[in-house]
Amino acid sequence: MRLVLQLVARLLLIVALCLGAAAVWATFDAYRSIDRATAASAQRVAQALQALYWHELLLRSSRAREHLLPVPEWRTLETMKLISPGVCVEFQPATAFEKPLCGQSEGLGKTPPRWFAAIVPTFLGSHAEVVRPVSPRAAAAGTVVATPDAAAAISLAWEYILNVIDVALLMAAAIALLASLAIAHALAPARAIVTALQRMARGQYRTKLPRFRSMELAMIGGAVGELGGRLEEATEQRAALTRRLIEIRDDERRALARELHDEFGQNLSAILAFANTIETASAKQNKDNGIAQDARMISQATHHLMASLRDALKRLRNPLPEELGLEASLVNLVDSWRSHSTARPTIQLDLRGDLTDISGPAATTAYRVAQECLTNALRHGAAREISLRVERRAGEDDALVIRVEDDGGGDAERVAQSAGFGLTGIRERVAAAGGSLSILPASRGLSVAATIPLAA
Repeated sequence: MRLVLQLVARLLLIVALCLGAAAVWATFDAYRSIDRATAASAQRVAQALQALYWHELLLRSSRAREHLLPVPEWRTLETMKLISPGVCVEFQPATAFEKPLCGQSEGLGKTPPRWFAAIVPTFLGSHAEVVRPVSPRAAAAGTVVATPDAAAAISLAWEYILNVIDVALLMAAAIALLASLAIAHALAPARAIVTALQRMARGQYRTKLPRFRSMELAMIGGAVGELGGRLEEATEQRAALTRRLIEIRDDERRALARELHDEFGQNLSAILAFANTIETASAKQNKDNGIAQDARMISQATHHLMASLRDALKRLRNPLPEELGLEASLVNLVDSWRSHSTARPTIQLDLRGDLTDISGPAATTAYRVAQECLTNALRHGAAREISLRVERRAGEDDALVIRVEDDGGGDAERVAQSAGFGLTGIRERVAAAGGSLSILPASRGLSVAATIPLAA
């Protein structure tokens, strides 16, 4: 899952938790606001009745104070205005059949769902009535009792919650959208870093990254650039070391070829001469003792050894590209394999592009890759047809592509993991040239492709 989506999902979870907390807080605040409205209503009505009480006391001073009760004059429209909606106020001591004076409770908010009306009182409890004396200095003036209407309280709480949640939802949606855009914008440079790492995986270590505003991303970009520089330096050192090892190995090959030619070649020639002499002498004596037959067998074995030695010397000596050029050496290579036996598979040579100016290590590497791949296909497979294609890709990526494909079957994965000397040598040469090697399954066999960059 992408990091942007993970952060957005976590942000949405946080917003949902905040909305839930806001809903709980709004429920508690709205439910308890009825208690505050009840206390305020009782206080306002008590103050109004206190003023009425002292007004009656001053006008009717001849009456006893215990008979100066603000009844029934207190039940007026002005008193109704002092009572909050959903609250009922009662004066005590009340007269017979006197009903509480209630504020407007019909049409207050929307009808709450049953689950809300059942849960809220269970968790938040019921509302308590509020008692206020008409006059703190005159207990005989009576008291005001304010009682909230439970149904009206729940309706007002539900209405308040709906209003708060609507605003909270709009704010949450806006916050989630803006925060998501901000997160996406902040993480956008990560694409450039990933692209640089992918280029480094393909061998393009010198990848320049843009300057990031974020300190963390700038540190990551700097680390990636430093890593690319170190990888390129290590790759160059490894390539130089590999080239040096290949040069040493080629020198050893040439030295070994001289030793084989000088020692084994001369000894084999001497053995062949001795065998011919024995065969001739035996034929002159006309003796049928098998000596001539043994001499002929020695001669045949010696010829076979000399032919094998010549093949080994061809492989050990300097490759033909240094003498004939890449194109002519490839043609000579294919012709030599074709001339060995008519029973061998068909070898098709396809040369594309201008190969005349390719020389030096690139030409030697290309020739060795083609030589080893043809050898493996001919000796270790049951191929009937082998295709050797050498193509020069011009342009910015000036490179030489050598592809050998056969129809002899084979397991590409097993061959790629092989640690044989021939395949190991190919890998070393291609790596030293800064190229790449791939072994993939073909339609009916294997396909070995090597890409060798051509230095300007």
